Amino acid sequence: MTSDTTLPALPLASRRVVIVGAGSNTGRALAHAASAAGAELILAGPDPRKLEWTAGELTGPAKVVPVDLADEDSIAALAAATGRFDHLVSTAAMPANGPLAELQLADVHRAFAAKVYGPLLLAKHLAPNAATDTPDGASFTFFSGVAAWRPAPARTVMATTNGALAFLIQALAVEIAPVRVNAVSPGIVDSGAWDRMGADKTPFLRSVADRNPARRTGTTDDLVRAVHFAMTSPFVTGTVLHVDGGARLA
Repeated sequence: MTSDTTLPALPLASRRVVIVGAGSNTGRALAHAASAAGAELILAGPDPRKLEWTAGELTGPAKVVPVDLADEDSIAALAAATGRFDHLVSTAAMPANGPLAELQLADVHRAFAAKVYGPLLLAKHLAPNAATDTPDGASFTFFSGVAAWRPAPARTVMATTNGALAFLIQALAVEIAPVRVNAVSPGIVDSGAWDRMGADKTPFLRSVADRNPARRTGTTDDLVRAVHFAMTSPFVTGTVLHVDGGARLA
């Protein structure tokens, strides 16, 4: 069966995009890409200085709104400051890694706030403002992680919170429809987070690439492409996009 239909491009021009975690390396990359595509940005996160830094690098309009995902009042204030919007992306993460016997409950609460409570409350307060009357509709995209599918010792909380988020997006996709809700689940990505390893970084990334079916590690560009797909694909919701080079299978 053939079709003469030409699919329209779905750019971000004139769209309002909220990026929670815009002060992180990945959040900054997303902000740059969305701004270059013509979006108006709301940059949110816990550190206003990092948000201002990101805003200063952009050529398009950007508004800075500090937010604490562990504080519902703060999230409600973000919703009020944002108003009508098209897409929200949250890269927020607050890992509570370490041996089970050494875990502190306060750290566990922060990890769940970033990956579970926060996304739930973002949907609660911002979904009513989502613009569902555009060709690509409105969307939420959250970041999960490969640890949910490849748990390891000392990564129990990380695996649990990322796994919980994968199920949360399915429930939200049903409850706040027609707003679409998806997740991106990165594997090992050279986003700058591994720079602290110093000279050990290169052999570490090489060993990861050798194990991955894709035979490479990820880049921030891989994540940007996945998020753009999630935002602008009107028939995709309740889905986890695994951007991990097949690491969960290795």
